[in-house]
Amino acid sequence: MAAAAAAAAESSGSWSSAYKGMSSDNIKGLVLALSSSVFIGASFIVKKKGLKKAGASGIRAGIGGYSYLYEPLWWAGMITMIVGEIANFAAYAFAPAILVTPLGALSIIISAVLAHMILREKLHIFGVLGCVLCVVGSTTIVLHAPQEQEIESVKEVWDLATEPAFILYAALVIAAVLVLIFHYIPQYGQTHIMVYIGVCSLMGSLSVMSVKAIGIALKLTFSGMNQLIYPQTWVFTLVVIVCVVTQMNYLNKALDTFNTAVVSPIYYVMFTSLTILASVIMFKDWDRQNPTQIVTEMCGFVTILSGTFLLHKTKDMADVSPVRLPKHMDEEDGFASEGIPLRCQESRSSP
Repeated sequence: MAAAAAAAAESSGSWSSAYKGMSSDNIKGLVLALSSSVFIGASFIVKKKGLKKAGASGIRAGIGGYSYLYEPLWWAGMITMIVGEIANFAAYAFAPAILVTPLGALSIIISAVLAHMILREKLHIFGVLGCVLCVVGSTTIVLHAPQEQEIESVKEVWDLATEPAFILYAALVIAAVLVLIFHYIPQYGQTHIMVYIGVCSLMGSLSVMSVKAIGIALKLTFSGMNQLIYPQTWVFTLVVIVCVVTQMNYLNKALDTFNTAVVSPIYYVMFTSLTILASVIMFKDWDRQNPTQIVTEMCGFVTILSGTFLLHKTKDMADVSPVRLPKHMDEEDGFASEGIPLRCQESRSSP
């Protein structure tokens, strides 16, 4: 009885400690993370609307056009995404990653709901199940991810980035991106969603590692230890610029070619998975974990793969009938919505 009472008291103390852990800073981080998901999820829809309007009077982004750069609606979506990313970056300054990162999955749900309401992109029931599996798997991985190690200088991050294991990873990523861009995209870019998303996700894993380095440099600089004098800080900044520009270019192509309800979850899944892999290699996260945590993360990966498979296999399945449904004109923007869900209309004729 005494042991049970002691255990109960310990459990009560742990719950009380957890409750007290939700400080004002954590609440600020939570609000910023939720705001980030709303902005990022909405940005996919606004950018897609801009891409459609630009495609009506110029060359579509999906076939190499850049007319969307002259479309104010696309820029509104871009600004919305930037605001979301800034909010996400700020959230990490107030709350731990274990609280902030899983909330990124909320942007998938927001994007899918808005795509259904605004773009009239229908999502098959198994596509919905795939989205759920993607979110559950990604959340499982992030929730069991280890705490980030303490770093005192941007030079420490540079030392981690120049170790043989991460150099090998970076080399493989760059090689894979070049192969996708010059070999697979010309042949399969219009029919295989994984080609465009693969480029975005691979480059994204490198950009996040560099963003972490810049964030550490800025944090230390604001605390009185100037990190801007080190060339490593500016090298990481250059890497971020190159990676982000590449990501945005091919994400635009993916959004213009495939339905938003499919692009959003698959991009989230691949981006999250590769980012965790890059972090494991660079920061040696698994060295600080027990086998149970690692196995749980692997189960999360299997769940993610299952969701991605469902999304990919149901992208051409109609909700009611396998026969292509009649097209109906969208009164707002004049574009036809297709009967086959998860795939954008192959050809859009200019008026």
